[in-house]
Amino acid sequence: MASNLRNMPIKLRCAWVLAGLVILTGAHAQESVQVTSLDQQTGTPTVLPGFWFSAGTEKPAPAMLLLHGCGGVYNSKGKLALRYRDLAARLNAMGVHVLVTDSLTPRGERELCTQKNGHRAVTQRNRRRDALGALQWLAGRPDVDPARLGMLGWSNGGSTVLAASNQSNREVQASPAKPSLSVAFYPGCASEAARGYRAVAPLLVLIGDADDWTPAEPCRQLAQQASGAAVQIETYPGAYHDFDGGAPVRVRHDVPNGVHPGQGVHVGGQPEAKAASALALESFLRNNWKL
Repeated sequence: MASNLRNMPIKLRCAWVLAGLVILTGAHAQESVQVTSLDQQTGTPTVLPGFWFSAGTEKPAPAMLLLHGCGGVYNSKGKLALRYRDLAARLNAMGVHVLVTDSLTPRGERELCTQKNGHRAVTQRNRRRDALGALQWLAGRPDVDPARLGMLGWSNGGSTVLAASNQSNREVQASPAKPSLSVAFYPGCASEAARGYRAVAPLLVLIGDADDWTPAEPCRQLAQQASGAAVQIETYPGAYHDFDGGAPVRVRHDVPNGVHPGQGVHVGGQPEAKAASALALESFLRNNWKL
């Protein structure tokens, strides 16, 4: 990693170091909350465990909903994983509140990664309704600016971002709380591209060119064919799924989906792509929310 950082352009190296400093200094207290989904089980609304990170601002501030991937939000010790705490700290430092929600444990699931597409116990309809309910929860808070709500998700959560921001869906059309921007890290784009993606708000897609779990090409097609608000896509050469993570690249053989079903998928971080995506995210938020 040290040699990668030395070879990184100076602007990206600075962003990488500053991101680490923000993580150490920008964190606010984590508060456990309950968020009501628009989804129902046997007639009763699903209640999602949530984690609230206040930006500590005096005036109503923008808020970002973070949506987990197929592995859920918890680490091996049952605590909120570092990925969410790190990004919450960075966003708090920018004056943005953060809400993280858990779509799996209320439905008796721990992960979806090893379940085949089309047979997953928690569907994108479930997750879309979770996201729309969470946006309504955010819009109802007095410390949140309801005109500046955002969604950001990774992988399966990135697909949820697309599903919950596509005006081609009637539930999205009918939702009283809509995002004013959306961000998707390496989402599966094929379903929403086939449905016809009409962006309710500006969308930023960040994906590795070498991703063999959720490939980049369907996302390029979605961006080219999308209507409504602007869709921006950033691709990173040689980067795989989870390029913004800290673990080295490995092949997962327990994943039944991907470009080559049954042959496994590459997963792991790439420091250059992680740093570049952090810059792209910050620029996108500052430009759209006037931070």
